[in-house]
Amino acid sequence: MAKITLFAQVIQKIPKELIKSLAKKHGTDKYAKGFNTWSHLVSMVFCQFADCVSLREISNGLHSANGNLNHLGIARAPSKSNIAYQNGHRSCAFFRDCYYALLDYFGQQVSLSGRKFRFKNAVYVLDSTVIMLCAEVYDWARYTHAKGAVKLHTLLNFNTLFPEYVHISDGKAGDNTAARNVVVKQGSIVVCDRGYFDTLLLKLWDSMKVFFVVRVKDNLLYERIEERDLPDKAHPEVLIDEIVRLTGNETAEQYAKPIRRIAVYNALHHFTMVLLTNNMTLAAGTIADLYKARWDIEIFFRNLKQNFHIKSFVGTSPNALEIQIWTALITILLFAVLRQQATYKWHFSNLVSSLRLNTFTKIDLYLWINEPFTPPPENENDT
Repeated sequence: MAKITLFAQVIQKIPKELIKSLAKKHGTDKYAKGFNTWSHLVSMVFCQFADCVSLREISNGLHSANGNLNHLGIARAPSKSNIAYQNGHRSCAFFRDCYYALLDYFGQQVSLSGRKFRFKNAVYVLDSTVIMLCAEVYDWARYTHAKGAVKLHTLLNFNTLFPEYVHISDGKAGDNTAARNVVVKQGSIVVCDRGYFDTLLLKLWDSMKVFFVVRVKDNLLYERIEERDLPDKAHPEVLIDEIVRLTGNETAEQYAKPIRRIAVYNALHHFTMVLLTNNMTLAAGTIADLYKARWDIEIFFRNLKQNFHIKSFVGTSPNALEIQIWTALITILLFAVLRQQATYKWHFSNLVSSLRLNTFTKIDLYLWINEPFTPPPENENDT
């Protein structure tokens, strides 16, 4: 039997020295009186871990573990006014950099994917998800006349299924506009949906030597330059593979280079989709499979929204909202590390809910995640 809680053992996976160096870099402890950056981070991770819906629940939940706070590196449980003040004033940039630093720190230990794309190039999917808000409460995040919203623009690594870039904008920001701020490594392959078909954006990526695979509407204006032969063992759903030139009034001017057009039939839903790419070497079937795997980002968004607390918020300022989103990403990162290290084959949502039910249970973390349903040994004195 362990002497510290499961939650404390999870928190101890976060390298405290790394957090201290980030806090020093951002100056987030400069005027802290008691409730320092580490305590703030732990409190907001606890909000996600225990699915707290209010500041009172965060404060009371940590107060209830009063005897175990020293294992969390916290001197005392914060009041709800302390958390509210720091959510409004401590820069969310620290929490953003904390997520990226932990993603780099855990490296190959973190993955939500069971499938590996074996490419020399890094493969990413780019997409966004909308988080709806109450317009009366979040008046700075106007989306429609009656609703508010923010968008998470996400660049997801296909191998790990974790974001390597997240940009949080208001709900009105266009996907193609936000994509111009995404830094993608030279030689990478970016897969994206119709919202990113912007010839200026495609021209920018091409100039950066980034390969793209983007779906377009069926009414695209083009002229054929060359039709490529499909091999005998071609992907059965690939209908055509050709090199074309765009002929629309704006598209021809904005993207003048020849581009590859691939038409793919979706047998499951009985429709044809058209893909454009500047990669001239990969097989058409591989391009089609890459786009099909784009659905993985929807699974990531579902895991994030269903298992963590980002559909309602404990603060109303832009800073507080971003802190809660970044700490949700940090928490999903920690759970992914545990899932990767466990010998038991956990479904992700089952791991989250089971650990949540045992937040303050004192048992060895790895004994529990490796054999969660093994009954305790029988007492030899029992007859």
